[in-house]
Amino acid sequence: MKSDEKRAFQQLNRGYQSVFQYGRMSVGLVAPIENYMMKPVPSMKHHLERIQLAEELGFSAVWLRDVPFNVPSFGDAGQVFDPFVYLGYLAAQTENIALGVASIVLPLRHPAHVAKSAASVDALSGGRLILGVASGDRPEEYPAMNLSYEDRGYRFRESFEYIRHMQKSSPAFSNLYGQFKHDMDLLPKPTASKLPILVTGGSQQDKNWIAKNSDGWMVYPHQVETQQHIISDWNKRLKDVGNNPQPVMQPLYFDWIEQGDDKPKPLHLGFRSGISYLKDYLKALESIGVNHVALNLRFNQQNLVATLEKLAEEILADFPQQKIAA
Repeated sequence: MKSDEKRAFQQLNRGYQSVFQYGRMSVGLVAPIENYMMKPVPSMKHHLERIQLAEELGFSAVWLRDVPFNVPSFGDAGQVFDPFVYLGYLAAQTENIALGVASIVLPLRHPAHVAKSAASVDALSGGRLILGVASGDRPEEYPAMNLSYEDRGYRFRESFEYIRHMQKSSPAFSNLYGQFKHDMDLLPKPTASKLPILVTGGSQQDKNWIAKNSDGWMVYPHQVETQQHIISDWNKRLKDVGNNPQPVMQPLYFDWIEQGDDKPKPLHLGFRSGISYLKDYLKALESIGVNHVALNLRFNQQNLVATLEKLAEEILADFPQQKIAA
């Protein structure tokens, strides 16, 4: 990969291109942008205003989650609203921020509904959708839908294949989810050649399958050294299956401590620290090949608006969003 062209990521929709730049990192936020540390269900007060403020301040993306049930053992109801309904609402209330979902649990939905909903959001938002997909990690949800938890990996692959086929004109194929004939089609089509689909974690799949089929990889936070090994293995697998580079992103729970730049305090999938430590940590992740970090402020104890403004002032200049014309 000697040329800049080979090192660049593929050109997909506006959201994908604005968030993912080869060799660079951008910073987004996980919805809801709210402190609900002591309870599983957020209030969702001021949710739209905070996302609009995030867009105005220059955060590159907002990420929703797929949490169909409030499962006590999971302890987090996410943004409460159905992700596709909420994405459609946000598409009409924002202009530039990428709209991501991390991640749709494919085995719990029929892929025709996922394909149509995702392409609709992509079209209505002017190409700002990034679709994360996963096999699911909450066993309680499966019997609630009369589905088997054990075969979710197989159904994930079949669903993924179905969604990919629906992006083509007059797709003819059959699999677990149905038979599709030549004289049928599913509309709308995505704004680019295909929807950008990122696989979350392992999703019960072989890593080479993920490298061959996805448009990027969502990984969980690890120590920088461990993450470097994971990303190096990802890049090797991409090369082995004949793919060009694909982006890597991760979430990060963060609690801003105003006077705390020396030693971070551990937090579930993240840490409490000052802004200076966070900036250094993000730069370390960028240096090993992480292309996007989605900050989750659920445990943040400072004023949320003040936190967003501080992050924008101190962080975003080093990790800017790429401007892509509508």
